[in-house]
Amino acid sequence: MPPKSTPTAKKPREIKIRDLDYQIDFKPRGIKSSDDVCACTGIIGQRRAYKAMKTGLHIDSSGYNIFLAGMAGTGRTAAVKYVLSKTKSRRPNLSDVCYVNNFRNEDCPRILTFAAGDGVRFKKDMAYLINSIRKAVPKIFMSEDYKDRQSRIVREFEGRQKKLIHGFEEKLSTAGFVMVQLQSGMGVRNEIQPLIDEEPESLESLERLAKDGKFSLSRLDELRRTWDSLRREFDTTTVESKKLTSKMEDALEKLNFSMVAPLITDKINLIKKRFPDEKVISYLEEVEEALVSDLDRFREAQPRRGEEEPPPYRKREPFEDFSVNLILNNSSTSTVPVIIEKSPSYKNLFGSLERVVDRFGYWRTDFTRIFAGSLLKAAGGFLILNAMDVLTEPGVWVHLKRTLRNGEIEITGFDPLYMMAGSGIKPEPIPINVKVVLIGEPRTYRLLWQLDDDFKKIFKIKAEFDTSIKCNKNHLQSYFEFVRRVVEEEQLPPFDLSGMQAVAEYGMRLAGRRGKLSTRFTLVSDIIRESAFCAQQRRVAKVQRKDVYCAIEQKRSRVNLVEDKIQEMFDDETLMVSTSGKEVGQINGLSVYSLGEYSFGRPTRITASTSMGRAGVINIERESDLSGPTHNKGVLILSGYLRYMFAQDKPLQMTASISFEQSYSGVDGDSASSTEMYAILSSLSGIPLKQSIAVTGSVNQQGEIQPIGGINEKIEGFFDVCQSRRLSGHQGVMMPYQNVPDLLLRPDVIEAVRDGKFHIYPIKTIGEGVEILTGQLAGRRLKSGKFSPGSVFAIVDEKLREMALALQNFGREDNEDNGKKKKTN
Repeated sequence: MPPKSTPTAKKPREIKIRDLDYQIDFKPRGIKSSDDVCACTGIIGQRRAYKAMKTGLHIDSSGYNIFLAGMAGTGRTAAVKYVLSKTKSRRPNLSDVCYVNNFRNEDCPRILTFAAGDGVRFKKDMAYLINSIRKAVPKIFMSEDYKDRQSRIVREFEGRQKKLIHGFEEKLSTAGFVMVQLQSGMGVRNEIQPLIDEEPESLESLERLAKDGKFSLSRLDELRRTWDSLRREFDTTTVESKKLTSKMEDALEKLNFSMVAPLITDKINLIKKRFPDEKVISYLEEVEEALVSDLDRFREAQPRRGEEEPPPYRKREPFEDFSVNLILNNSSTSTVPVIIEKSPSYKNLFGSLERVVDRFGYWRTDFTRIFAGSLLKAAGGFLILNAMDVLTEPGVWVHLKRTLRNGEIEITGFDPLYMMAGSGIKPEPIPINVKVVLIGEPRTYRLLWQLDDDFKKIFKIKAEFDTSIKCNKNHLQSYFEFVRRVVEEEQLPPFDLSGMQAVAEYGMRLAGRRGKLSTRFTLVSDIIRESAFCAQQRRVAKVQRKDVYCAIEQKRSRVNLVEDKIQEMFDDETLMVSTSGKEVGQINGLSVYSLGEYSFGRPTRITASTSMGRAGVINIERESDLSGPTHNKGVLILSGYLRYMFAQDKPLQMTASISFEQSYSGVDGDSASSTEMYAILSSLSGIPLKQSIAVTGSVNQQGEIQPIGGINEKIEGFFDVCQSRRLSGHQGVMMPYQNVPDLLLRPDVIEAVRDGKFHIYPIKTIGEGVEILTGQLAGRRLKSGKFSPGSVFAIVDEKLREMALALQNFGREDNEDNGKKKKTN
């Protein structure tokens, strides 16, 4: 039991109201509303990221792509667009890219690269070439000159064939034979037969007559010998006739070539003069060779008589091989291309090969169905991608690395979501020079750096966005200008000065520290819109401070259902927390519940029980697998502090168990380690602790209080519980003094502190906290090694000494009893 008379502690030091007031009083001269400021156009803050981006954008060497690391909502994409808009304003050195047929190997379409604008002209020239030839060649074939030459050739060879055939027919007639045509399957064949009584008879029928004695066998043998001789001559005549036909076709082909080739050559030479590039000339020579070597395609352009027209999706144009597929057209591009790919699927990023059904029902593709992706469209410029989108799309990350590493893009028919394969073609890779800006969170950057060696080689520039900036006049002015920009872009009612100040205060709360402003402008712009809505509901011309407060409260009420449910459990005492009186070994800790976009704090009862023993401090949460590693570390530090304070002249022979009561979902973090220490000291000393004061703060082994996170949520959470039970004027929170700059409390909490209904105590050591919680002197160590007489620490020290002696005596007596038993035996 504690002594009846113990020295009382001094009045604790409370936080000053000026340390809680964070209302912004920035009043630029001549500015009364958002109408008086200009809309911002640049980046607010982020100087470090700005310099890094400029470095990456101006280094043209391989691998200097940029990873822009920052939290979502910090204006990363807008910042990149702004920096890129300032990088280059002149017309860039861009190219047009065309795919054309490879007449040597149609499965490998070839690329032709032109200066920007020349690709369109080349495509038009080729289209004009084919159209003009398609019109001119048939006219040549229909001309009188061509017909006369063709007729002479045909007459010449037909005359020679007739003469050849006529000579053979005379031999047949002289020998008494005739040529007849017989049906053979679906066609007819020529056959030589003898004339018997001026009628043709087959040798087979004469053989049957000879067997019946109706025809002379000697005559039959004579006819057979003559037939064999004529048959051999007939075969020779047929071969000669076919040779004459072939010669006639060659002569006609030469005629066609002589009349058409000069026309084609002249027109192609004109294109060669306009485009003297070696690859273009090589392609045009292949075009010329293909055209003059297959003049029949000019006749195939029209459907043959009686032939059914194929469906459009199956029809293949006879001159399609000569078309030009302009997949990248920069003719109208006047600035550096900046492409933001919001859906970086494999197809959208790298391009695709479209499949169609041919007339036989097969899937097929060719060079005319190659389409560019955003990576090629950004060639010579910049491509902006979201890192998580790239990493989660099948096949995209691997292929993107390969493209950037090799400096060329391969357009393939790969589609992870398309299981049916088409005819395989492999277009020639396209050399590409593009700067990729990958936008992601810092943890994504760290994972890629640790796990992917290629990442380090191709993304050498890291531009890191800070989540907060200093709250100075320049940045406050930028905040006001940002309000004006959102108001202008979305045609919202203007904000008066107090409304803009309240928006900046909201930015400070998001940053989590006075003297800082958040750069998460997505959230700031949301509150601007919602504040404007609140003002419109009140039917006022300008958005005021009260409208911003209204928007913040409505935003909170939309997501705090769980918070209200937990508050109800405190109100009906399902969750047991005392906010008045004193208890031994019991104290109110503070916890933060995180629900994604919303976090809130609530008190938790923490109890401690101590006894003789050697187990030290037992963490009940850990024993039940409900404690995280950081909380475990905090509990282990408690043993270190107890040894540091009270085990310098004696062994620490104590067992203490600590527990977060009614906690069933796990505990982590060390922010309750000082709270647990107070509960243990109370249990050891028997001195009760004030239940009206909740405690948060980490502690080290020397008893120094360390800063923690979520201080605003914790204070507001305990305040809400106390307020629901009526504020007594004695309730408050004890916190680390280092967290004072982080205090950005709700207006109602600040008002209660101003009125003396709620208290906040910043402390530096465990001793300060002991005095506030007990009202008694904590005590200090004297030269003798003892603590101040009657102090809390002196009582704890004496209690631990008694435990050590008692445990020592208990062990001695136990050993003596065991010795007596051995002698008796």
